Amino acid sequence: MLSTRVIPCLDVHNGRTVKGINFLDLVDTGDPIEQAKIYNNLGADEICFLDISATLEQRKTIYNVVSKVAEHCFIPLTVGGGVNSNLDFDILLKSGADKVSINSAAVKDPSLIKKASDKFGSQCVVLAIDAYKDKNSSSGYSVSVHGGKKKTGIDALKWAVKGVEYGAGEILLTSMNSDGTKSGYDIKLTKLISESVSVPIIASGGAGKPLDMVSVVLQGKASAVLAASIFHFGICTIEEVKKEMKKNGINVRKTW
Repeated sequence: MLSTRVIPCLDVHNGRTVKGINFLDLVDTGDPIEQAKIYNNLGADEICFLDISATLEQRKTIYNVVSKVAEHCFIPLTVGGGVNSNLDFDILLKSGADKVSINSAAVKDPSLIKKASDKFGSQCVVLAIDAYKDKNSSSGYSVSVHGGKKKTGIDALKWAVKGVEYGAGEILLTSMNSDGTKSGYDIKLTKLISESVSVPIIASGGAGKPLDMVSVVLQGKASAVLAASIFHFGICTIEEVKKEMKKNGINVRKTW
């Protein structure tokens, strides 16, 4: 049985790790390189590094920071932000990323998913979906882009299915309504997508306590859980999350 992964997320803005609520009111939480070192040593299964302002500012991901993070991490590193082409994939992978996350550019040109998957393998392609509740959408959720600033009206479920058909090997699914609230993951959204595609789903947005992780795995059928606030602000540790998961019958990579 595969282990359920626990993934700290480093949302980076102007070279610093930040965290907000619903992608707004960002608070500085530290140096991403130092935080990556800490999480690597505390039992994280992967680290997700998202340059959240790259697309909005129409620039590339800060490769030098990615390279330094990769130097100090001996676990898989997923990087996203400002990725628009196979060349961007190539540079990030050569900078030390193991997987590359794409969002806005994939919505604009879905063929980017296929091109990257064909060249680098689907295991390197993570489709990030920032979903918000939308009563006008057939699934009840639609897709936002540009760091959550722009609503597209595209149905989130249909987009997830299409993304996997194009070659995405994993989906990073964030609930915009839950992000940063610490009120728990959107289990309905996670289950909806998990049951409709054949690739792993990383649940993101809303973690407030270890039991939230347990619920989104057991009820939402997530393959991995991603969190920022609860780790950055010391609300709980990766070890505490994994012990709670194990207590509830979830297989995890033991790191204590």
